[in-house]
Parts: sequence; structure tokens; C-alpha cells
Amino acid sequence: MEALDALLNRVSVPRLTEPAPTPAQREVLFQAALRAPDHGQLRPWRFLTIEGQALEQMGEVLAEAVQLKGDASDAALDKARGMPLRAPLVVVVIACLQDHHKVPRSEQLLAAGCAAHGILLAAHAQGIGAVWRTGELSYAPSVAQRLGLTEGEEVIAFLYLGTPAKELREAPKVDTADFVQAWTA
Repeated sequence: MEALDALLNRVSVPRLTEPAPTPAQREVLFQAALRAPDHGQLRPWRFLTIEGQALEQMGEVLAEAVQLKGDASDAALDKARGMPLRAPLVVVVIACLQDHHKVPRSEQLLAAGCAAHGILLAAHAQGIGAVWRTGELSYAPSVAQRLGLTEGEEVIAFLYLGTPAKELREAPKVDTADFVQAWTA
């Protein structure tokens, strides 16, 4: 797939099924992530892969976070447990923020976001379905702790990856004039 095709036509694919990306495809995904803009070459990111039985364990981590926030209804717990099961592979994108004299944490966070986007684009280019998910449980301290995050780290994305369960929708056409204007001093 041509680079511009991936950039212009990538869409989120929320309905995913087996199989997960192969080891060779995953290598491409992570190599693409590592090409993200990175002022100071800090590489302010890391990734966790969750699949197989670990998806169910991740569901328990999310259910635990739901209980801690006080919404322990059966429906809320079941929903949390089922979240990771929506794809055969979940990649957790973690921003690893550090104090740096030239690169503010905000730039590091953006770089980690670009790394996540690189994974999405590389997935699309390889015919892999992918969707970026977050939500309040992504930022729960108990989730960060159970995932092994350390000080200065934060989850910025749960990337769900797998085989599209149905044909991809067409990327919506958006008029660039609605978002671009010339600055006149």
C-alpha cells in the first residue's frame, strides 16, 4: 500500500476477530511506531502486548478499576471484563515522560501519540484492522499499577488489532478549508 493511501484512507475498525497480526506483521507495526517524531531522541514510549488468556486477565483489571470507582453493578463489571475481548491483540501504548531541559513533557506525550498513530497506519497498510480506544478506565491509577507503570508513565492508548470482521467503511471526506486558514500578521 502506498503511504498516501494509508494516510488518506485509514479508518478505525471496531469489529475485530482472529487471527491477530503475525510476528512479522507486529515487527512492522513496532518499527513504524519507532519512526515517530522524537525531539531529543528520548523514545518516550513503550508498548505492552496483551493476547490469549491475558485478555481475560486484563478484563479483571478493568473490572477491579470499576469497583474502585464505586460503580460495581453487574452490568458495569461485565462490560469492563468484556472490553479487552473485542480483539485478539491489544497493544497498550505507554508514554514514558521524563524531565528534560530541552524537551517538555507535552512534546514527549505527543511523540508517544505519534508512535501509536504509526502503529495504526502500519496496521492499515498491512490489511490489519485496528482501533484506538481509551476511556476513563485507561487513566485509572489501579490500571496503571496493575500494568506495571512507573512514575512518569501513563497509558495513552489501547490499540485493538485483528482481522476486520466486515468490510472497511470508506473514510469520510472532509473539506480542508474548514480547518486551514492563512495567518495574516
